[in-house]
Amino acid sequence: MDAIARIFDRTVAEVIVREELEEKLRSGRRLRLKLGLDPSKPNLHIGHAIVLRKLRQFQELGHQVVLIVGDWTAQIGDPSGRDETRTMLSAEEVRRNAETYMQQFSIVVDRARTEVRWQSEWFGKFTLADVFNLASRFTLAQMMAHETFRQRWEQGRALTMMELMYPLLQAYDSVAIQADVEFGGTDQKFNILAGRELQASLGLPPQDVFLVPLLPGTDGRKMSKSFGNTIDLTDSPDQMYGKAMSISDDMLDQYLTLVSEIPDEELAEIRRALAEGTVNPRDVKMRLARDIVRQFHGAEAARKAEEEFIRIFQRRELPSQIPIYELPNWSPIGIVDLLRNAGLASSASAARRLIEQGGVRIDDEKVEDIGLVVEPKEGMVIRVGKRKFVQLVRPKQREC
Repeated sequence: MDAIARIFDRTVAEVIVREELEEKLRSGRRLRLKLGLDPSKPNLHIGHAIVLRKLRQFQELGHQVVLIVGDWTAQIGDPSGRDETRTMLSAEEVRRNAETYMQQFSIVVDRARTEVRWQSEWFGKFTLADVFNLASRFTLAQMMAHETFRQRWEQGRALTMMELMYPLLQAYDSVAIQADVEFGGTDQKFNILAGRELQASLGLPPQDVFLVPLLPGTDGRKMSKSFGNTIDLTDSPDQMYGKAMSISDDMLDQYLTLVSEIPDEELAEIRRALAEGTVNPRDVKMRLARDIVRQFHGAEAARKAEEEFIRIFQRRELPSQIPIYELPNWSPIGIVDLLRNAGLASSASAARRLIEQGGVRIDDEKVEDIGLVVEPKEGMVIRVGKRKFVQLVRPKQREC
């Protein structure tokens, strides 16, 4: 399989129009590849890495990646897949988030070969006449074809004119940078097609649409920071490995397909073995977790993360390194306060919930009493869930 054929591999959901894009790729012309940066969400996870790896493939063929910072649309909020409006961001928040995003973007994509553009370059010069001209090129019927818009309209929920402008503004980005191809998840299909339509209406060559599947979170829901179900690009090797091992067996094939770099032939063998029951899904999951860590931290880090996982979760030993918590005053303390103060629970109510669910252990003894008063001992280990540990130590003597 040649490099161009590999572009259309198992991590692609849909390409519009594939034949046209393949012809452009084989023509030798350098294409401009558009990806929008949503600065409302600065943290990237392995779901984002699917499209980023695809951009890197195009870069290696000599094509130009153009990363657009949505500093104007961030003030509106992308309605794709959302059923309510989103709070506007300040210019400072946008810049701060964009910087974090670009640092993580560079983990996968070559930053030196990426052109970064800010929407304010063109929208900062927009006049009211430009806005009317842009709006006149789309109909209300076209906007109502957007699933989220239609659902909110039919349910009698708020749908602002400002939100209806989002796909138009994203579409104009494609005109401004003369995009040949726009990339995104399947939830962005409507917006990316709008760019294709706007280019054609202005007499420009319409961009091709390159969509990748959406990866579910580790708990099966949409991958989202708010659900706490992401595997982030900035996670440590141990965190990445442990989170990958937490996915359910029925999600294993999806993760193997979309985020592993296991060759197709080996993947086919793994699928066959899983279907026939001749391999333990746990062992396949370990293969997946090792591969994910290797991609972002290297083979040695992946090996050590696996050793640590086996130590903690299979042998039920303590981690080789446990965060230290210096207990102030070294005196008896209620378990709820201890969990909160040590950073093992976000609040008192969260601490109580963890205890009620049986997720708290002291020196491997389950805590069942919310009112427990802990008598501290040097080296005592507090554990919450499967991955959070702290070891109690006396406070250091401070010099006056």
